[in-house]
Amino acid sequence: MSSFEKYREQFPVFNYESYTVTENPESVEVSYVFTIPGLAEFTPSWSFPKPQGISVSGDLTFERLAFSLGMAEAVSYWKAVCAPTVRVKCGELTDEQIKWWKKLWFLGLGEFFYVNRITADRESFVDIVPEGKFTCTAPAELPVPGGCLVPVGGGKDSALTLETLVNAGMECRCYAINKRCSITATVTTAGLAEDSLITASRRFDRSLVALNSKGFLNGHTPFSSIVAFSAEITAYLNRLKYIVLSNESSANESTVAGQEVNHQYSKSFEFERDFHEYEEKFLGTGIYYFSFLRPLAEFQIAKMFVAHKKYLPVFRSCNLGSKVSPDIWCGECPKCLFVSLILSPFLTPDELTAIFGRDMLNEPAMLEYFTELIGQSEHKPFECVGSIDEVNLAVSLAIRRLEGEGSELPLLFREYKQRGLYRPEELDRLNAECCGSFNEENLLPAEFRGILKKEMERLL
Repeated sequence: MSSFEKYREQFPVFNYESYTVTENPESVEVSYVFTIPGLAEFTPSWSFPKPQGISVSGDLTFERLAFSLGMAEAVSYWKAVCAPTVRVKCGELTDEQIKWWKKLWFLGLGEFFYVNRITADRESFVDIVPEGKFTCTAPAELPVPGGCLVPVGGGKDSALTLETLVNAGMECRCYAINKRCSITATVTTAGLAEDSLITASRRFDRSLVALNSKGFLNGHTPFSSIVAFSAEITAYLNRLKYIVLSNESSANESTVAGQEVNHQYSKSFEFERDFHEYEEKFLGTGIYYFSFLRPLAEFQIAKMFVAHKKYLPVFRSCNLGSKVSPDIWCGECPKCLFVSLILSPFLTPDELTAIFGRDMLNEPAMLEYFTELIGQSEHKPFECVGSIDEVNLAVSLAIRRLEGEGSELPLLFREYKQRGLYRPEELDRLNAECCGSFNEENLLPAEFRGILKKEMERLL
């Protein structure tokens, strides 16, 4: 019997017991209780800054938002045993909402199932049983929203979004979950005051880590869905009309070819569209959720980003490095390697080394990740990385540039040529096609579409 089957049999029920909203003069606190009967109780919580004059007391819309964030949080704790039944003892869920959440949990856990060798059926992997009721009756009467909330993670994508919108004269506030140096630096580098950054505090219940150390199931969850629902709360409290994400078209590509296993599922257009519809049908805040960079690929974003070199010293995208303070590039993970590769056609070797603190393209330890990124392995790295095609394009363009300058190729690029992958005769066509592409599967309002098109014409 596998661990998955054993734990499901031993712990057949997971409970979403409650959520509690506590309003203070300067913040709204939301706490949750999840239980696995006979094993554990989890009590994660959030704190959201609250503007003066705003109250959510008795506000049904806010209750729905707080409850929904709990549903997004719950999957992280549920996955320890993958209980076949989830009892939701608070809030309310229709049959349509249950179907929506099951889709998010299943596809958002695609990597978790794959890595743990779990065979799960989309319909029967969990039964969500609603047992609760909202106690509020009406939404609050709040001012008409306006302006943008831009989630900032410290990486190149959100920096490009913020820079472009600020230069276009859009009214922007920024959003982060727990403060990091690179996030604050991105905001101030964009020319905004530090107090334009709204930071929500998330407290993860560390008792889950203790369960993982004992052998209970662990793995990747759809964290960007937590970003979505918590950003929705922040935009609602601050009466901001748009939540402007920076997810790109490359996030749509499956991590494992031919399977529904996408590390970036909750960054994909499929989730973006689903979340947009969920907000309209079941939350009704009037907030418009979309990704500004959705029409673009990672290659295009990298080329546009390097035009703003003021961000090169401050941007960070390393998940491992984000766990230390100040956040750093670890220089040892596939995400660091991917960023180095996608920037390599546009920056000199010295500029790349200055960013990462080492010459990653000459590191033998990077060969395995390199093989995965260029599509010569069973799957891409389980990281937020671009598509295989655009990595190959970036590597080939970098090789051509270095050879044209008479420079020695780094180790990884020599490996690429030895494998017979370098085809310079196709480069100009592929480069033109990629730089000129505009994925029409997007939710950009007309004003934002015009801003992005103008910036593409200027920089590409």
